[in-house]
Amino acid sequence: MLPLSFGIIRDEFPSTKVATGVGIVAAMAAVGGGAGIVLAGPIVEHLNYHWLFWFPLMISAVAAVCAHFFVPESPVRTPGKISWAGAILLSGWLVALLVGVSEAPTWGWGSTKVLGLIVLAVVLGVAWVIVEYRSKEPLVDMRMMRVPAVWTNNLVALLLGVGMYSAIGFIPQFLQTPASNGYGFGASIIQSGLYLLPLTVTMFIVGMLSGKIAAAIGSKAAVVIGSVFSMIGYLMLAFAHTHPWEIYTASGLLGIGIGLAFAAMSNLIVQAVPAAQTGVASGMNANIRTIGGAIGAGVMSSIVTSALLHSHYPAESGYRNGFAFLAAVTAVAIVAGALIPTSPKVAAGEDQDHHVHLEHAELALVAGGTIAEG
Repeated sequence: MLPLSFGIIRDEFPSTKVATGVGIVAAMAAVGGGAGIVLAGPIVEHLNYHWLFWFPLMISAVAAVCAHFFVPESPVRTPGKISWAGAILLSGWLVALLVGVSEAPTWGWGSTKVLGLIVLAVVLGVAWVIVEYRSKEPLVDMRMMRVPAVWTNNLVALLLGVGMYSAIGFIPQFLQTPASNGYGFGASIIQSGLYLLPLTVTMFIVGMLSGKIAAAIGSKAAVVIGSVFSMIGYLMLAFAHTHPWEIYTASGLLGIGIGLAFAAMSNLIVQAVPAAQTGVASGMNANIRTIGGAIGAGVMSSIVTSALLHSHYPAESGYRNGFAFLAAVTAVAIVAGALIPTSPKVAAGEDQDHHVHLEHAELALVAGGTIAEG
């Protein structure tokens, strides 16, 4: 929905208002994500976890009605047909890969089912690329995916996705571990959500300021700096997690880093592709981030549970090694970010749509919906 929303804004708004419109949509999404983090605990404790799904269902229904009646239809049309073969193959290899890596900690990374799903994902993925290359109207233009500014940003998205989704999935588990195990805070669901509130607040603030930050230092520098902030946050979680203030600080650093890097990546993706490909390029970047999250969560789960205490809780060393692994992956993202090319137009301070650094903070956002379940 976000790429479509940004596309409608680009179609409907004058160029001078596009950055503001996108920034408002992104900021409101971040606010909603932050509300979800705080409200998830009371909902579970006073109702039950089923309502974590019922409430979003009701809100989504209201959003659908509002979209129908109040969101203007885009007058811009690009003639073409849907590549059904491409859509089926894309869905197939994504499902095979995500199920495989998600179940690997339970089934075992060397199990026949996991290896079979990964092999199936590779086969379907290769077939998908071949079909898209040969299609006159591909679902995803493979030539676009080969553009240096696109594939380098997608690589950074993959690596940062590994860290982001793993962190927001395992930080609450760490916090909720009883202190009698030698670590943890014995936090309730509500308390663990509050520990993560700095992450959402800083993401929101950085998202709102991302356009000005990128205009001042450049989007590429923002990606690298955001990755550095994230790496420091993971290192704190790995080696400085005894006191509450350390968790709050690490949470805030992750929010700054993730929000800044993802907002800057969105700018770079928009600058790298023609206007007609903005939605597909942004959508694939989000997909790749999600793939990274699934891979990271599977690996992180295996690391954390590699040693169990008599209480059946993971040993502290598992979390320490897991967060250190996320820091190492983010260090690779810093290197990948340094490889992102800067176009002559961007270097001169002007992007392809003749307005500087669109404030695409769109995720800085994804985290909100995921943290709520953690």
